[in-house]
Amino acid sequence: EELRQREKGDKVFVNPRNAAAGFLRQLDTHATATRPLSFYAYGLGEVVGWAVPQTHSGVLDALAALGVPVSTERRCAAGAEELVEYHRAIATHRDSLPFDIDGVVYKVDRLDLQRELGFVSREPRWAVAHKYPPQEELTQVTGIDIQVGRTGKITPVARLTPVFVGGVTVSNATLHNEDYIRTLGLMIGDSVIVRRAGDVIPQIVAVLPERRPARAKPFSMPTRCPVCGSSVAREEGEKDLRCTGGLYCPAQRKQALLHFAGRRALDIEGLGDRLVEQLVDAGIVHTPADLFKLGLDSLAALDRMADKSATNVLAALERARNTTLERFIYALGIRHVGESTARDLARHFGQLDRILDASVDEAVHNRLDPRLA
Repeated sequence: EELRQREKGDKVFVNPRNAAAGFLRQLDTHATATRPLSFYAYGLGEVVGWAVPQTHSGVLDALAALGVPVSTERRCAAGAEELVEYHRAIATHRDSLPFDIDGVVYKVDRLDLQRELGFVSREPRWAVAHKYPPQEELTQVTGIDIQVGRTGKITPVARLTPVFVGGVTVSNATLHNEDYIRTLGLMIGDSVIVRRAGDVIPQIVAVLPERRPARAKPFSMPTRCPVCGSSVAREEGEKDLRCTGGLYCPAQRKQALLHFAGRRALDIEGLGDRLVEQLVDAGIVHTPADLFKLGLDSLAALDRMADKSATNVLAALERARNTTLERFIYALGIRHVGESTARDLARHFGQLDRILDASVDEAVHNRLDPRLA
């Protein structure tokens, strides 16, 4: 596909996963059909009318016998030593594989044991990834910006001279917090080693002080939010600074609305980055509750929002009124309340009114997240 794109003078895709997802989301199915997409089967969904083998390896062998594409790079191993040996063996020819990998996944073979072990949130207890060391490249920090997250967290982000690392061009890298910058000894203008943590998130792992230019400048964290001007505070025992503006801060409000509308929350289709940005910048929406007060006229008047699109968003908002308690709790975006804690709260209290009336002691004594205190 890379050669075809180059021959046509089109953009070359550097990330197979994102490229494949983009192909499949195209409205023109004929265009998708021209893309040379392929896959390897690695498991089963719902099965009817087929005697499923008792092991994971047996399932893969059966799929292969049926002509379904399955990776040949698989092996049954007994014990830690055989697992590590397989990990080493794959490493020797990792670069010659017809696809990129960032590690090897160890899975319990017996399906009954997989079911018994179950999942933690969305991750299985019966599988674990053994990663390979990430790729690293040299580049330079040209500046440091500040991002404000959904919970007000102030995150410094390094602007980098673009560099190709682990299959993508990296131009930004998270610096986490002030302590991380201090530990690195980083200054603006420094040459740095960048890696993609887990082959996903760009991260600066080392500074090369011997390459430091005379014009290098130290960096100081802000005392006020760069978005709303509210004071910045650090809670006791925490490393992160946070904007104290709450939903008054447009940056926090935008992220809170996107979280509220997310697929794992209220799943409000059509309420994406562009629309949320317009709603906040225009002062139309100040809290998630304001979303349900929107009308056709106010939405249709927004840039690039036709009547049909506005009608679809309103229909999605109407559907979102009928949701589960655990989804609603998660959608609120309360710090330390992820999907698992939201589910625990919903199961224990049963009704929103009971949660509103509950004391902190009741929540903690019922084995909910003690950080909620």
